[in-house]
Amino acid sequence: MTETPRQRSERGVDLTALSEAILALRDTGEAERFLRDLLTPGEMKTLTERWRVAGLLAEGGHSYREISELTGASTTTVTRVARFLSQEPWQGYRTILNRLKENRS
Repeated sequence: MTETPRQRSERGVDLTALSEAILALRDTGEAERFLRDLLTPGEMKTLTERWRVAGLLAEGGHSYREISELTGASTTTVTRVARFLSQEPWQGYRTILNRLKENRS
């Protein structure tokens, strides 16, 4: 079924509302509690797995197969995260990885 313009608009509003909620988090503890309430265990596993894959890809020195073995993510997931790191326009992974790297320096 094709999404209507209204559904697309509502999805955008919902994403903005969720983004604002995330920005309201004050510390790691609040973030963890919020995510545990928001996500199912499977969703939590998927998100944390992707984030670990992004970190290993950014670190470099690992093959996709090695990253898959280290994280439990499929090679398809590793490839997808790599594409988002290097080719997709949003650069969300890259922005946060760079910011965290700056904060550690």
